[in-house]
Amino acid sequence: MKFSTIHLGDNKIEVFNSYLGKETIKLNGEIVSEKSSITGAKHTFTIIENDRKVDCKLILGYGANGVVMDLYKDNIAIIESPRSSSIFILFLLVSFFLFVILSQIAFHYYS
Repeated sequence: MKFSTIHLGDNKIEVFNSYLGKETIKLNGEIVSEKSSITGAKHTFTIIENDRKVDCKLILGYGANGVVMDLYKDNIAIIESPRSSSIFILFLLVSFFLFVILSQIAFHYYS
């Protein structure tokens, strides 16, 4: 599903993210980067701006409110999203594993 569209001058950057962790970056309709990741990935590509090549880096990850994105053009931040602390992510992971373990115990106890 499409996560975001960014217009930089004459360039259109589209960001897609699937539930299975496939991230796709399109520049002006053409795929410039594709990666699979559960926790987010760093995508690098080049755009043409004012007749010169400009290096871009787009980083996808997860924060407290879902997917977050950072975009850098020539190492200058264009978009920076707030990130949650790693303690929050650790809390979510521990909670999930506790839920799975307690579910298994309850299943075996009542079976």
